[in-house]
Amino acid sequence: EMISYYDISGCYILRPWSYKIWELIQEWFNVQIRKLDVENAYFPLFVSQDRLEKEKDHVEGFAPEVAWVTKSGEDDLAAPIAIRPTSETIMYPAFSDWIRSHRDLPLKLNQWSNVVRWEFKDPTPFLRTREFLWQEGHTAHASFDDANVMVRKALDLYRRVYEELLAIPVVPGYKTEKEKFAGGHSTTTVEAYIPVSGRAIQGATSHHLGQNFGKMFDINYQDEKGETQTAWQTSWGLTTRTIGVMIMVHGDDTGLVLPPRVAPLQCVIVPITSKSCPIEKLAPYCGSILESLQEKDIRVKLDDRLIYNPGWKYAHWEQKGVPIRIEVGPRDLEKRGARLVVRFGGEKVDVGVDGLADAVAAKLDEVQKGMFENAVKFRNDHLVKVTEWKDFVPNLELHNLVLTPW
Repeated sequence: EMISYYDISGCYILRPWSYKIWELIQEWFNVQIRKLDVENAYFPLFVSQDRLEKEKDHVEGFAPEVAWVTKSGEDDLAAPIAIRPTSETIMYPAFSDWIRSHRDLPLKLNQWSNVVRWEFKDPTPFLRTREFLWQEGHTAHASFDDANVMVRKALDLYRRVYEELLAIPVVPGYKTEKEKFAGGHSTTTVEAYIPVSGRAIQGATSHHLGQNFGKMFDINYQDEKGETQTAWQTSWGLTTRTIGVMIMVHGDDTGLVLPPRVAPLQCVIVPITSKSCPIEKLAPYCGSILESLQEKDIRVKLDDRLIYNPGWKYAHWEQKGVPIRIEVGPRDLEKRGARLVVRFGGEKVDVGVDGLADAVAAKLDEVQKGMFENAVKFRNDHLVKVTEWKDFVPNLELHNLVLTPW
């Protein structure tokens, strides 16, 4: 229940379970960028052909992926309008209007939006889609070094999203000249390791744009000496690909295994009824457990549906990756306790009701830490340094992540 397929190839419906994961990433990220004085804004979806083609290298890099609107009803438009593949050419004319003096710098904006890139290479849910959701940060600075600091701070936020939220270790580094952002000065990236394929995958990128876009779009300002200068810029983005990477790193044959910090539900309470202990008798006790967990700000649900038996519910919530299942049966009611069943590793723990909320909170932290450590160990077991070409391809064939100078 993560996605549903749509009738346009490469487009997918994000169902509530996956969209909640994206919302949790958004909530965390917004808090962090506000600490860097980055403000949220929103810019239009469309970009004129003249603006898109103003930066030659930029448009050449995106030209094969740009989707164009050419008709309105039955009438042809006077000029085609592009649907944003990214927003540099949409935002920067506004930057030119807003930035006049060194006092207007730095300008730091972020927007949460959708992007369309008409990708024809085997669309894959979350990983390679024609429309995807992302955040894109855009900043302007008075110096190369100030912009470079922003690039590294944004990249470190991406590292933290993967490592602190998604429990996935990443390797930060630079893209080659051929792979860097079209029209930019340099591109940094965080790369994750996918155990199943034994390959790296790009997690997020942060670009130092230099002054190229500033010159193209006249983003000029008067410095403290009254001289005209061109702003130095950055752009950086994180997409819903994060969800796909998380699924591939942590998932198992049963289904999803979700890190607690991004799990839509961190635990689910499953009543186990009997003839002598019907739901009416268990409900108040389960309700009190629910309230105690909610008071701890734990995302929890009481699954008291009568049309499904406990075994079906176990399988259902395991497949959805809920970190902890809380089983409550007649014996638990009698002993004033409950059983915790952990999705990651399958541990089972009996806990008294008085300390249940604290035990669940502690176990969630333990699971988050354990999932990250497990992913780090697996990645490090397949991480090799190679300095000679003869060792390069053989290590790739062994599903290793290769570190090599270039």
